[in-house]
Amino acid sequence: MSLRARNSHFLGTKLRALRKRNGLTLEELSARCIQTDSKVAPSVSYLSMIESGKRVPAPEVLALLAALFQREPHWFLDGNPEADAEAVPERTRGAAVVPLEPAFLFSKDVLQAAIPELLSQTGTTGRQFAHLLIRSYQEMSRNDFPDLERAAEGVGGRRFPLGVEDLLRLCKQHGLVVRWFDRKPVLARDNEREMRSMLRSFFEAPRTIYLNRELQDEPARLKFDLATHLAHKVLHGGDGLRSAHATGGGMGDGPEGGPELAGLSPQDVLHAWRDFECSFFAGALLCPKAPFRRFLTRESHRIEAGEKFDLTPAVVMRRMTKVSPYPYWHFFDAYPPGLLRAVYRGNGIPLPWGNMVQASDPCPNWAVFRMLHETRGPDRGSQISVLRDGERTLLYCCHSRRTEDMARNPHVVSVGIDLAPALRSHGDDAQDLAERISAACQRHHGEAAIPADAAEAIRRAARVLNIAWVEEALEKPACIICPRSSHCPRTGHCEGARPSRAREITDVRREIVSHARRAR
Repeated sequence: MSLRARNSHFLGTKLRALRKRNGLTLEELSARCIQTDSKVAPSVSYLSMIESGKRVPAPEVLALLAALFQREPHWFLDGNPEADAEAVPERTRGAAVVPLEPAFLFSKDVLQAAIPELLSQTGTTGRQFAHLLIRSYQEMSRNDFPDLERAAEGVGGRRFPLGVEDLLRLCKQHGLVVRWFDRKPVLARDNEREMRSMLRSFFEAPRTIYLNRELQDEPARLKFDLATHLAHKVLHGGDGLRSAHATGGGMGDGPEGGPELAGLSPQDVLHAWRDFECSFFAGALLCPKAPFRRFLTRESHRIEAGEKFDLTPAVVMRRMTKVSPYPYWHFFDAYPPGLLRAVYRGNGIPLPWGNMVQASDPCPNWAVFRMLHETRGPDRGSQISVLRDGERTLLYCCHSRRTEDMARNPHVVSVGIDLAPALRSHGDDAQDLAERISAACQRHHGEAAIPADAAEAIRRAARVLNIAWVEEALEKPACIICPRSSHCPRTGHCEGARPSRAREITDVRREIVSHARRAR
């Protein structure tokens, strides 16, 4: 028996472990092989036989699989069944949780009394609070809402792509009538500043969709609005209990109903949840999971590829966080001067600033924040960032794009991944790499070229993930970022960072305790 045949069982075990660790089905692995080299690509059934040890792949097939997973071919045949067997630990989903102690202060009765007072005293509207609840639920459930996915797939038949005429036909099939109206942007006040606001569309119970005629010139937005109103009819019977689609003004709530007041009304959570359901349904209808995942594979997760099928960058980014086999994603939609209208943190990334009120000290080195204020230069780009959060050194890569909403207000959408799980999956010491990249940045005032061996490790991970913009980010310096500029970890602090009074108090306290101990 040859050495290759003798070690075929280990080969299959390793291949299966790599495939599952990267969240790929046999069908998806076969598709990746076909995309790379269609002449030697193995079929699904042949891959299954390799994994079960029933077949030994030919040298050219083994070379193809090794290239896809950024391994040397001999690694599959080294006779070591234990190699790379450790599972990649998951990071805490979304925001960090805190123990509710003492428990009696967090009883239902106390919270029911305290929450309205908290919202009123902080100027937080019920809609903002509801969105925070939904975001936390979304992050803890890892953006997994199978009932909404199935409902959307049942309506659209998993067809991809869908055009405007397809959406209009589906609306008609569900008894909906479309009416057009004319409205131009108006000035609205939002957080002490004026910005343009436009009513895009709304639903009038029981079956009428009203669309702004301006949408006829923007098919990507028209498709999304039609899809959300269709969702309302399918999910809620078209009862009309949901928000209108508005752009700009009032954190996106638009001119309908005037300014919101602080506090919590009974309808706030209901409307916010329904808005989320309809938005998620729309994304699943326009980008059904299986075909859209194949599309992302073909396009190496390039955001701009969505333009081929009239999909907005935001829709592509949001669905990417859901359908990708890699689960460690985040997504931001930010308006100047630093307002986050949408957040998803499936990788637990600390927020750069608050999204209920404007933060007083956002770190200016986040790509999404920097692009909000840079009106010149490229309107898109990728960045590898080292985030210092307390004692942790975290490593991320994001792709950000400056765009405009329908009322022509500038904003930035950004999608990114936590690189550490991908690096650990490949056997690299992610923490050591992050700290060495951080040290290089510290030596060069916060930005520096990534050390060659670290860059090669990230490049291998990017090729396994099949995310083109991670490799593109390696062409630029890495950057140190932090949750708050007043806690800037850079040597000398970055421009705009201010001394932290909290840090001064800590230093004084430490000094007093130290003196007291020496005096004993």
